[in-house]
Amino acid sequence: MSKAKGLVQKTHKLIHDIATPRQPLLDDPNINKNGTFNPFGSFSFTGDLRPVYPLTPRREVPEHIVKPDYAEDGIPTSESRRAGQPPKILTEEEQEKMKTVCRLAREVLDTAASHVKPGITTDEIDAIVHNATIERNAYPSPLNYRGFPKSVCTSLNEVICHGIPDQRRLQEGDIVNIDVTVFYDGFHGDLNETYPVGRVDDDSKRLMRTARRCLDEAIALCKPGALFRDLGKTIEPIARGNNCAVVRTYCGHGINDLFHCAPNVPHYAKNRAIGTMKPGMTFTIEPMVNLGHNWDQVHWPDDWTATTVDGKRSAQFEETLLITESGVEILTAGKKREDLYD
Repeated sequence: MSKAKGLVQKTHKLIHDIATPRQPLLDDPNINKNGTFNPFGSFSFTGDLRPVYPLTPRREVPEHIVKPDYAEDGIPTSESRRAGQPPKILTEEEQEKMKTVCRLAREVLDTAASHVKPGITTDEIDAIVHNATIERNAYPSPLNYRGFPKSVCTSLNEVICHGIPDQRRLQEGDIVNIDVTVFYDGFHGDLNETYPVGRVDDDSKRLMRTARRCLDEAIALCKPGALFRDLGKTIEPIARGNNCAVVRTYCGHGINDLFHCAPNVPHYAKNRAIGTMKPGMTFTIEPMVNLGHNWDQVHWPDDWTATTVDGKRSAQFEETLLITESGVEILTAGKKREDLYD
């Protein structure tokens, strides 16, 4: 789950407060025959995607599973207490815990990805992620983080990030980003990938490959002494060279025993990010890339779902990284996807 630019000290409150959508009247023309409905019927959507409510109830987490501090009230108190502090340098023991949770997060994402096909709902993907996380005695970090109602973010087509899983079924030609974060043994592991649903058009293929390359080239720069602000100098030219734009509102973030913390990791050129990479730091890089030249976003009335302003598609890839004495380790690394490199 990404972090809004410039709000690391405020833990991006403005982005993550959630509003309760209205419930429709029984004679509401927006209600479908199967009982589903669009809760924001009067909203001016930028693309073809619409929310399909009602949302299913919050999924239960067994009592024996250790939970983050926000699990009950939605407030990440520990993040607020450490706001403004420099990036944490993890001990060897803490690094091992990060490696474990990131391995689990990768397993969960790969499990969810194996179910991506036309006809499945994003809520069903949420159930798969939730159950796979619980089976590993872990907690799905997005669940109730600042009120987020689900265990994973699913962002389709023109959705940039923070899509809420609902009753909408994936359709042939869609692209879907699945953003998984897992909390285990006191630490969070965070990653996401964008997947084609069946056969997709050439623009979608170009978009996904561009987003993956942006991430790969940025990771290649990571090592002790590298500046966080320099990553965008590599990412943005790659996107522009493929007729795409890099989102500026959201950025990568520090991650360890906190879900979101320092450092800020912007993905665009000429940013003012502060900090130098040091051994023992863990953080994410997660460039969001839009087709076309518009990087801005519009939020749905749920105050979570961020979409492109022109309705064009967006793709994202994310890894959690550890800076080592000699370079960088991709803690959430998975198998190479041939569809992104052929």
